[in-house]
Amino acid sequence: MKNLNCFSGQVKYVLAGLFLLNQLPQRVVASPHLHSVSPKELTITGQVTDAQTREVLTGCTVMVKGTSVGTTTGADGKYSIKVPNTEAILVFQFVGYEPMEMPVGRQTTINVELKNDAADLSQVVVIGYGSTVKKDMTGAITSLKSSEFNKGIINSPEQLLQGKVSGVNVTSATGEPGGTQNITVRGPGGIRTGSTPLFVVDGLALDNSSTGGATNPLVFLNPQDIESIDVLKDASATAIYGSRGANGVVLITTKKGKAGRSTLTYNGNIGVSTLANPLNVLSADEFRTEVPKLGNSLVDKGGNTNWQKEISRRAITQNHNVALSGGSEKLTYYASFGLQDQQGILKNSNLKRYTGRINATQKLLEDRVSVDINLNVTNTVNQRPPIQSLIGGALAANPTYPAYDADGKPFQYVDGTNPLIPLSLEKDLTKTNRVIASISPSVTLIKGLVYKLNFAVDQSSAAQDLQSLPNEVPFQEGRLETTNTYNTNRLIENYLTYSFSRNEHNFSALAGHSYQRIFLQGRTNSINKFPISDIEPIYNPGLGQDLTLTNNRPTGYATINELQSFFSRVNYQWKDKYLATLTVRADGSSKFGANNKYGIFPSASLGWRLSEEPFLKRIPAITELKIRAGWGQTGNQEIPSKITQARFSTSVTGTTTYPLNGSNTYPSGATYNRLANPDIQWEVSTQSNFGLDFAFFDGSFSGSLDLFRKVSNNILLEVIPADPVQPVRTLWTNVHDMKITNQGLEIDLNYRKSFANGLRYSIGGNVTFIGNNVTNSPYSVLTSGTASGSGLSSATINGYVNGQPIGTFYLKNFIGFDDKGINKFQDVDGDGIITDNDRVAAGSALPKKMFNINGSIAYKGFDLTANLNGVSGNKVYDNTANAMFYKLRLSKGLNVTPEALQYANESVNNSAPVSTRFLKNGQFLRLNNLSLGYNVNTVGLGMDKWVSNIRLSVTGQNLFVITPYNGYDPEVNNDRSVNGVSSYGIDYLSYPKARSVIFGLTISL
Repeated sequence: MKNLNCFSGQVKYVLAGLFLLNQLPQRVVASPHLHSVSPKELTITGQVTDAQTREVLTGCTVMVKGTSVGTTTGADGKYSIKVPNTEAILVFQFVGYEPMEMPVGRQTTINVELKNDAADLSQVVVIGYGSTVKKDMTGAITSLKSSEFNKGIINSPEQLLQGKVSGVNVTSATGEPGGTQNITVRGPGGIRTGSTPLFVVDGLALDNSSTGGATNPLVFLNPQDIESIDVLKDASATAIYGSRGANGVVLITTKKGKAGRSTLTYNGNIGVSTLANPLNVLSADEFRTEVPKLGNSLVDKGGNTNWQKEISRRAITQNHNVALSGGSEKLTYYASFGLQDQQGILKNSNLKRYTGRINATQKLLEDRVSVDINLNVTNTVNQRPPIQSLIGGALAANPTYPAYDADGKPFQYVDGTNPLIPLSLEKDLTKTNRVIASISPSVTLIKGLVYKLNFAVDQSSAAQDLQSLPNEVPFQEGRLETTNTYNTNRLIENYLTYSFSRNEHNFSALAGHSYQRIFLQGRTNSINKFPISDIEPIYNPGLGQDLTLTNNRPTGYATINELQSFFSRVNYQWKDKYLATLTVRADGSSKFGANNKYGIFPSASLGWRLSEEPFLKRIPAITELKIRAGWGQTGNQEIPSKITQARFSTSVTGTTTYPLNGSNTYPSGATYNRLANPDIQWEVSTQSNFGLDFAFFDGSFSGSLDLFRKVSNNILLEVIPADPVQPVRTLWTNVHDMKITNQGLEIDLNYRKSFANGLRYSIGGNVTFIGNNVTNSPYSVLTSGTASGSGLSSATINGYVNGQPIGTFYLKNFIGFDDKGINKFQDVDGDGIITDNDRVAAGSALPKKMFNINGSIAYKGFDLTANLNGVSGNKVYDNTANAMFYKLRLSKGLNVTPEALQYANESVNNSAPVSTRFLKNGQFLRLNNLSLGYNVNTVGLGMDKWVSNIRLSVTGQNLFVITPYNGYDPEVNNDRSVNGVSSYGIDYLSYPKARSVIFGLTISL
């Protein structure tokens, strides 16, 4: 509490300073040691254009060097600025162009032509505990700036980069607001580890644990606050994060203030969403025709109901953001407030998010000390209907039944449940508060030597209420179950950075220590049997009448995970063309036993800028040409806590104890649940990468190629003991011979062109070819995904199979029907009996190819951008069709799709077990977003003194999908994991995706 109070005081002072600063006149120099503007000030005007195309540059920053006086160019590229005297120097800066300084002298008009920064080689890239420029990178890193992000209704940062980065596959597991996003970097490499990379926000490594309910943990971050996202893909880049870098690292940097003119920006949009692709179930007329054909009597209530339409709606999303930024040379700030109110396309589905952020940087003692403060506060309220029962009911309901009765209430029918009834009876409400605060002072001790402290706290609390209202028809007693979740993540890091340059040599070294403590706690309580009243149980649990512990025993958990690390990195450059990076990190985790707490993870990479060699400098077409090679190791520790320690349980049962002294009284008995294993150690991924970066024709055509190979071994796995005489059924260990290999090729290409008349366009894209393989698994199939539905529960769908990729569908091969219309399956082992031994590897949920195409065209104030993404070579198991769409269901009066009737020779009594019959091609090409924007000419309207920018836009999101898959959407991954082993590519009553149109407005003052 003392630390928090101290931090609160700091924030108050910062806010007070920001208020006072904003009251200063724009041209006043805020720094005490700088000269104030003299009476002999001059007014300088001019225009900034592209040196090659003569195109005007809108939004170029113009600053008086050494002061906080600044302005930006208007839509016509023109500017006007007051300078103190003739000795002033103007600094011109624009993204993608080389900065330029111009002495004023006696000039009153200064026109400037900025040179294109070829392929953005001076673009700053965050690399973890520091940054570099693009031309000096030796690892496989992709950097996205905010202008390159995907547009539309965005809940979390994964959606911003979907399709934008080669080697990165983002799967929207659900169309639900705030729903989970699955992301992999160069393929999954573990079993218990899942595939999620490490997310680092402003230097704080996040814990991927759930913050409560079904809400994506990353939904706390307002996309409007993000400045850039850097994805570290190979081990030479991720090894600085050691134990958590095996799945890649995503570095998120939020916006900071800039010295100069204070800017107040409003960014808002409103979106309209509808169900993108409803399933083609039988209409009422088709139902009336098909049911009698199966020999069953038709129950016809005379209705014509589209049940999918009844449970869905035209959803409205509002997004409003206000940001204030600016500052002086010594103090810069960025403050924002955001509100997102998103309706889901299913009724009673809503997400509300309120975010507030303050970022401030204060420089002291002649800039020898710099203090960064970041504070982010988020409140989210997520309401969910009973999704699976709602969708399942709508797909199966008799379409001849009316949705409502004569009184306008949901129609009650005796042979089924109206899917509208659960909407009024069931509620899943999760409220989450999350605060992330950090302070990072840095001190220049001597020239080139900088010490930095990074202290951060991430604290969240959530309350999830699952409510079932009491009801007469259908009868239910009513129930309230409440789960409270508390997460605290604390990080403290100290590190030194030393930089040295002499002649043609550039050297930098980093050494540091990190300690992170993560505390997770959850408590659940419940109560049953509520009276029917106007008061919902969520507001008065005391109305519950079942006070026994038989059905309402409280449960809970608490876990502490600690990670201590020592890390170092050395960078060396010679002649700005020979590059080398060496990294090593030692991680110690409380998850491992006394014998193997620490793991050491080294990496090395080299780069050669061939374009700086004399024999290539003579070729004018070559702007940049660099080859890179890297090798490294990273680790994984994502296993349950305390598994290295023995665990016992006590109980009074006939299997754990026996009566003494001939009595019938059983004393308490103890049994082993887990054996101690102090030798368990880190899972290790070894990666190698070879890359080529290039830019031609002054950077107009640029791109990169990367060949990679990632091998994970020492696999952490829960196995059956080899000794059959054991007190436990399973134990945790490292399977040393088992390997999971990902290897492939990434290609990024971009071309951009500008013309003197103001027309400019760009086109680009990326493609990733990737293969995955599992070898030496101790199981014939390690189940990762199981089926749902009547008669299907727990049936294996996919898993880890030797010689096959992760997520391989291991199924009986459907080959048609016998003469009685009953399923026939391939007899693989030839024994004349169909058993589990006849299952075959029938493809994987992992795509073999991922691709993205993006393009833009702009003319004067108008711009149009498009982004398409897709995958191929993957399969999807349609568990929904398996459970619901076959003839037997239709004969019982339940609705189906025409797929259930495609086989005329199928018997009406045929069952639908798990098999390749319901395994489908999952490839797709999606128009992710298409956006048209217009930048208003505020100068031409004479309002540029008050309004610097007005932008109008309209964006279409998920406008179309080309795919052979006939479910709601091929981009799906319903969680059907087994014992924590991640599942892939299973579709079961998944929340459908929306098609949206968003209208946006941005105003900057």
